[in-house]
Amino acid sequence: MAKIEVFEKYTIQYEEWFERNRFVYESELKAIKKILSDGKGIEVGVGTGRFALPLGIRYGVEPSKKMRKIAKKRGITVVGGIAEKLPLKECIFDFLLMVTTICFVDDIKASFQEAYRVLKPNGYFLVGFIDRESLIGRMYQKNKEKSIFYKEADFYSVDEIIDLLKEKRFSNFKIVQTVFHDLKDIKHIEHTKEGYGEGSFVVIKAMKGDEL
Repeated sequence: MAKIEVFEKYTIQYEEWFERNRFVYESELKAIKKILSDGKGIEVGVGTGRFALPLGIRYGVEPSKKMRKIAKKRGITVVGGIAEKLPLKECIFDFLLMVTTICFVDDIKASFQEAYRVLKPNGYFLVGFIDRESLIGRMYQKNKEKSIFYKEADFYSVDEIIDLLKEKRFSNFKIVQTVFHDLKDIKHIEHTKEGYGEGSFVVIKAMKGDEL
């Protein structure tokens, strides 16, 4: 529960991060938009709706009551719940998005299995996260104990996430990256590039097979 409590306690600071790092945030949005799927989608770990709203995603799941309240004010239909046990029926969404959520889940394998379950056949799972092996990933790792939000976080490399997705039967991967500089040096929206290994923020898009 500690990973939820920090967002309950520091909701204002969470919101302020997006204002303070506007170009980083807009760069991340741009990367997600580049490979976002059409259809009915949901964001798991929707937070305050900072990504769902501009991406046109109407539905979300979020464990933090304070975060849900803000997301609802922004017009997102949000239900309480955790990624490892989604309060959703099977095969109902065309795509599912998680943005900087995987580092806060208690069981990443269970959360990926749940994403697979609620997606329609040939639906897409999009995972946006900070690559542990990147410039910012290494910085976050080094300063974990000093961070309000990342103290309890678990960071992953891109290869680790790909392996976990394959284990849960996802395939047809497409990967894009952005945020190529230190946060303090980003003064404009960064470009989006295919692949990984250079940008700190990576988005992986993976398809659920048509088998039930």
